[in-house]
Amino acid sequence: MAYDSKLAERIRAIAGGRKGVTEKEMFGGIAFLLDGKMFIGLAKNQLMVRVGPDRHDEALARPHVRPMDFTGRPMRGYVYVTPAGYANARALSAWIDWSTAFVRTVNKPPRKPKTRSRVA
Repeated sequence: MAYDSKLAERIRAIAGGRKGVTEKEMFGGIAFLLDGKMFIGLAKNQLMVRVGPDRHDEALARPHVRPMDFTGRPMRGYVYVTPAGYANARALSAWIDWSTAFVRTVNKPPRKPKTRSRVA
């Protein structure tokens, strides 16, 4: 699945200079990550936005938004936004700000302690 390279450039222009932002090809598109956690991505010309489970319904109430059903069933906390929902820089920035704010609240899973074998 290809993605809209012009939209990727628009996202880079807004989020690319932020500390901890990287990108990775995944889901047949491209994902932008903050400290290793996806906050926004592209699949074809749809924006995949990680809004968080607590604000999922709020996001769905906005125009041009639908549940992200990448696997065939909706994923709570993620939405798709069609091009009309991010047509201008202000709208795209708002989605990026929302998703990065949520991802900053997500804790990394605890690291497993390394086990050392003792030789008797």
